[in-house]
Amino acid sequence: MSKQRRRVPINANEVDVHSCTIDLRLGILHNLPFFKILSRDEVSEVNKFFNDVHFAPGENVYFSGDRAARLYVIASGTVKLFKYSSDGKTVLIDVLKQGEFFGNLDPSGEAVYVETAEVQTASCILNIDSNNFRNILEKYPNSALIVLDIISKRLRESYEMLRQLSAQPVENRIFYTLLKLAEKLGEQKEIGLLIQIPLSRKDIAEMTGTTPETASRIMSKLQNDDIIVTGRKWIAIKNINYLKRIVETN
Repeated sequence: MSKQRRRVPINANEVDVHSCTIDLRLGILHNLPFFKILSRDEVSEVNKFFNDVHFAPGENVYFSGDRAARLYVIASGTVKLFKYSSDGKTVLIDVLKQGEFFGNLDPSGEAVYVETAEVQTASCILNIDSNNFRNILEKYPNSALIVLDIISKRLRESYEMLRQLSAQPVENRIFYTLLKLAEKLGEQKEIGLLIQIPLSRKDIAEMTGTTPETASRIMSKLQNDDIIVTGRKWIAIKNINYLKRIVETN
């Protein structure tokens, strides 16, 4: 039986990098967990301390080892975070979407970035320097407490990721990664739980500490077993319960 060419489940619209309007900025900032408790007027004041920068796909926001002097918020587009292992291999840490933040959450401004941030799709990214961020937290101490909670949560998530990479077989690591991506980026569509970002099998390999060949073999098996469907710049999970059962029993 001949294979039909798969259509992209959703027409991918190019991000209008000039659409970083004041309303978008205020909406994005107000939805950040540490600014949700603020009033609209307070968020308007906070917004004055943020700059916006437009990036083309493939451009870097910052590099590993740069002084961690700014906090970044994605107003539109997607960004991937990666670093290099001791043997020079690329390790993809995360893929971030609109409304997520990255960079420096340390108000002291003494840290350095341990990862590189690279833009995947045309993006508008808000940013604020450490001093202004610290001043905001001093003015709104409840927001500072939420920042501490976020740092604690991210440390727990990092520990769980390290546990998966060190203790689980590669198949389980890939299943776990697909579940995390679906949890963050998935949209329920007729085809399945759709993850529509530029994510190659090489990216999957880099996120799971394996080779592109191994990742490709496992992803192909999932596709042949009708667990997932893949296309250019998208993955749809058709049977997420199967992935959950495997991960939860290990």
